Amino acid sequence: MNWELFRQILEQDSTSGKERKLAEWLLEHLQAPSKQAFEVGDGTLNLLLSWGTPKLVFCTHMDTVPPYIPPQAAWDTLASLGMTEGSLLSFRGPEGRENLITGRGSCDAKGQLLAMYTACKELEEEGCSGFGLLLLAGEETGSWGAKAFAKTAFRAPYLIVGEPTENKMVSASKGTQSYDLCFTGEAFHSGYPQFGVSAIDLFNDFYNKLKATDFGMDPILGETTWNVGLLQSDNPQNILSPRVCCRLYFRTTFVSHEAVQQWMEAAASETLSVTPRGGDTPARYLTLEGFDSAPVAFGSDAPHLSNFTHKAICGPGSIRVAHRSDERILVQDLETAVQQYKNMFLLISRL
Repeated sequence: MNWELFRQILEQDSTSGKERKLAEWLLEHLQAPSKQAFEVGDGTLNLLLSWGTPKLVFCTHMDTVPPYIPPQAAWDTLASLGMTEGSLLSFRGPEGRENLITGRGSCDAKGQLLAMYTACKELEEEGCSGFGLLLLAGEETGSWGAKAFAKTAFRAPYLIVGEPTENKMVSASKGTQSYDLCFTGEAFHSGYPQFGVSAIDLFNDFYNKLKATDFGMDPILGETTWNVGLLQSDNPQNILSPRVCCRLYFRTTFVSHEAVQQWMEAAASETLSVTPRGGDTPARYLTLEGFDSAPVAFGSDAPHLSNFTHKAICGPGSIRVAHRSDERILVQDLETAVQQYKNMFLLISRL
């Protein structure tokens, strides 16, 4: 594998909104018989590399979550947790198959990018054609690149999306539903709370009611989960909060997807505005005989890529270290992924 290429990719800050620079660099430095760039419409680029007319397209995203963490900084974080320098990869070349590569995107999803590109180049060297590599922008902030690419004329039968799945094929994934919420209270002097209404109290009442709600246990995808983000209340400490706003993000199951939407519609009131932001439905994905598979709770670009008939999700790395300050990936997992991607292409090419 081209570890120098990986080092250069990891050393570029491609947090969501900044990935155009990486896309332009990849367009110049990655090699393929056909290379195309597509404007997303928000200042970012999608890339498509092709070897012949693709029957199968490998796909992953170029953007990463903030903040940008250089490989050395992630290395230092691991060292502070007791990892030894000998267990880490210095980019002079792997000293052992269990060495680690650190840095933002090493696991999600620049590692997938490297493994997929390496698989494509090895297939090319072995005389194969009929595959492509699609690199998308904006996955972490709403799959904007995927949504834009779905509007193009490109079509292919098979798609494999690279995400950190521990090299298991995803059998099913949870859906998502996102909402903007605003709670409206009545400001008053905090010494006399009985004469006002705290929007924070309204938020707490809603939060506790939602926490006590049972959306059912899905036999495949398990429990429905949710998270509160962008929580804001700007009132001074001596005034009851007149307004609290936040974003609520659900990960839904086959059992709960519609129930969540109905529950949220019913929650709206004079003191609570509920604005749906959309999301994805839970989905089942293609698995192939001979490859391990498992369901996952995270989302991906796959639901938005309607250009493809059969869609799969698989890649090296663990979701448990994605988005963390000590993000990392095993060299061995990257090497395993390359061989798996090649085997998947050879199997699909015979279908």
